[in-house]
Amino acid sequence: MTDFTPYHEDQELDNNTSENIHFRDILEQAITRRSLISKTASGAVALTLASTLTACGSDNDNDTVSVSNPGTTTPPVDPTKLPQKLSFTPVAKNLNDIVTVPEGYEAKVLYAMGDSINQSYAAWDDSQVPSGPSFQFRSGDCHDGMSYFGLNTTTGRYDDTKSDHGLLVLNHEYINQTFLHPTGPTNKGTGPRPEDEVIREVNAHGVSIIHLKKDSKTQAVEILKNSIFNRRITASTPMTFTGVAAGSTLLSTRFSPSGLKTRGTQNNCGNGYTPWGTYLTAEENFIGYFVRNATDDTLRSANEIVALNRYGLKQGAKSRYQWETATGSLEQQDMYDRWNASVIVGKSASEDYRNIPNTFGWIVEIDPFDSRQDPVKRTSLGRFAHEDCRTSRAIEGQNLAFYMGDDSRGEYIYKFVSDAKWDAKDVNGGYAAGDKYMNSGKLYVAKFNSDGTGQWIELSMSNPAISAYTTYKFADQADVVTHARIAADAVGATKMDRPEWVAVNPNNGEVYVTLTNNSNRGTNYVTDAANPRNYTDPEGGKGNVNGHIIRFREDADNTTATTFKWDIYLFGAEAKMLENVNLSGLTDNNDFSSPDGMWFDPRGVLWIQTDDGAYTDVTNCMMLAALPGTMGDGGKATALSGAGTQDTFMGAKVTDENLRRFLTGPKECEITGVTMTPDYKAIFINVQHPGEDSTAYNNATSHWPATQTDPSNTTARPRSATVVITRKDGGVIAG
Repeated sequence: MTDFTPYHEDQELDNNTSENIHFRDILEQAITRRSLISKTASGAVALTLASTLTACGSDNDNDTVSVSNPGTTTPPVDPTKLPQKLSFTPVAKNLNDIVTVPEGYEAKVLYAMGDSINQSYAAWDDSQVPSGPSFQFRSGDCHDGMSYFGLNTTTGRYDDTKSDHGLLVLNHEYINQTFLHPTGPTNKGTGPRPEDEVIREVNAHGVSIIHLKKDSKTQAVEILKNSIFNRRITASTPMTFTGVAAGSTLLSTRFSPSGLKTRGTQNNCGNGYTPWGTYLTAEENFIGYFVRNATDDTLRSANEIVALNRYGLKQGAKSRYQWETATGSLEQQDMYDRWNASVIVGKSASEDYRNIPNTFGWIVEIDPFDSRQDPVKRTSLGRFAHEDCRTSRAIEGQNLAFYMGDDSRGEYIYKFVSDAKWDAKDVNGGYAAGDKYMNSGKLYVAKFNSDGTGQWIELSMSNPAISAYTTYKFADQADVVTHARIAADAVGATKMDRPEWVAVNPNNGEVYVTLTNNSNRGTNYVTDAANPRNYTDPEGGKGNVNGHIIRFREDADNTTATTFKWDIYLFGAEAKMLENVNLSGLTDNNDFSSPDGMWFDPRGVLWIQTDDGAYTDVTNCMMLAALPGTMGDGGKATALSGAGTQDTFMGAKVTDENLRRFLTGPKECEITGVTMTPDYKAIFINVQHPGEDSTAYNNATSHWPATQTDPSNTTARPRSATVVITRKDGGVIAG
């Protein structure tokens, strides 16, 4: 999640005015240390898609010639085995305008903003920015979450053992207008936007699907531009609604009076994947794309006003990019009118776009292997600012769960538990499998208790707290999922500090959530055991400056459990900070700030990425590799809290062997999105918004990705891009 510039995000980030307790209020008494939870039950375990991306058919590529001693071979490596310790050379903190990787590794730019995915379209040219419509066949901007899907070239379907061919699916969260257009945006905030610029911006949002080929010997990766699988999904692509809210009057618009269809997905931040082989993209800060008239409340019901305010679209709100101001010539005018969420006098909800905000904020399922059917918005998983969506371990005969965070101040952590039990025969089941596992189930919100336990509260009309809620009158279950935030308010869920990405440990099912930082900790938010730090860093930051990662484990390791236990895994900090700030014992090899993106690879290596502004005078944003223990493996600690202290519980202190910096990015970027090939020999990451503080297209503060191969370049415009990282000896990443 990026703090957008110059757009001011406050309307989206702090709209929870309910009286539900914060984490700061629930832990005022000491918590006794918890013992370790019993190990996962034995037996055959089918992991989720990520957890099945293992080289079951290894071709022994790991018998490689040693670089340091030619003529000898390194011992064979089992790529499916979790390393006992990290052995790559830690990357030093730096402010270089390149992606820096460990000794023996190399990073190559694979797919940058504007790059063609169709051989009929020319390569990117900095001096000749291509037309808006051409971006239907070019990379979007601000690359974010992504996943790799092995491709069986014989069947044309998903195969979790394939590394030589695969489909890389990635989000394009938003845009940097300064560099997307030839000389920056025209008439931004001052008048009608040019149609070609608006089309370019709309097409630069959404999702890319690109066909990759990897050489099994050299590990070199390339995009096959003639592949039938290459395609873009944009903020204009037709979508279908399924689940509880499909067909609800809350989704009725001029485009689809029946409430069964919509157009587009945008602000796609984190992601997920399903065990049957489809991609999940999360719609996060969607609300800022719409405008409302200054007197729109006079035409709204009391319920509508409550809902619009709760989701941050108050009357008089301005849109982020003013797409609604364009005049249609290349496209129908309706393509631009749809961004105005105001009531049109004399029209019904099926004749205008008053309900258009309700058509965003969902988890969207995309089958990378099927371009014939429209992507599907899965409404049963609830509507809010989805940062991420991660599936539980897929265990035969057990219910699947989908864990999600709402990335806004004071919001909640959710899970959806499918009514259906996992059946491995559904692999490659496409959208039909999605119907089976994601349309019918229970949506829960988390409440954290002061004794280190927690409970999942079902969001259902059968709960009197929801059906009798006086602040907002719920009509039915479609209303509950459409306004999940309000339903969570009603049941007294625990307010959290902007839950970011979610990761599920494939070895024990524990769920990790990044809490990136909170400058108001110690002022608006008093410290507590779960958010114990209030301090000032050397650069003047205040509160919980550097963020931390919380983890929890379902009771009995069962996804249907309505109770869980939780603790804190890791605290971000500068190495030089006081011990009661640097609680995890970070060193110069692994200190970091503002954890954001996060993913467990199938072995159980945890990859942690940062989106930081507090430590960037010392180092650019980064990615670290971690070998985490188990919840409860630490003990009691005392944190600095203003002029006093705060007792807390934390995981075991880390060492250089189980947490170290794997890479740093170029200037002013966020490092985000991470995935691997099944043989663990190529890892992909995204560099988002390098040079985002630039004031003009011809006055850039970064020139990456051009600087990756030519550090002396001082003219190229910065572009978000996907990077592939391999070992020079062809070995296993972090093996």
